[in-house]
Amino acid sequence: MFLNILGWIVFGLVAGFLARAIVPGKDNIGLLMTIVVGVAGSAVGGFVFGLLTVGLRGFQPAGFIGSVIGAVIVLVIYNKLTGRKRRVRS
Repeated sequence: MFLNILGWIVFGLVAGFLARAIVPGKDNIGLLMTIVVGVAGSAVGGFVFGLLTVGLRGFQPAGFIGSVIGAVIVLVIYNKLTGRKRRVRS
């Protein structure tokens, strides 16, 4: 059980870091929020993949690429909701 949770944390951390690298601009989120974005991205990626392939199957974890794509989606939504990364027009 402990190794399973540790695996999810490490997987979420990697997916979250990759999402932060893909989304342009600076993210002022910490390590814990990066893990949360990665784990939530895995759930979102599994949900989107389920919708695109065989229909609604509920929330389930996605593979690595699906997790990174889901983490990018979660990060973009998080940035929109919190008002981060607004560009100043001059």
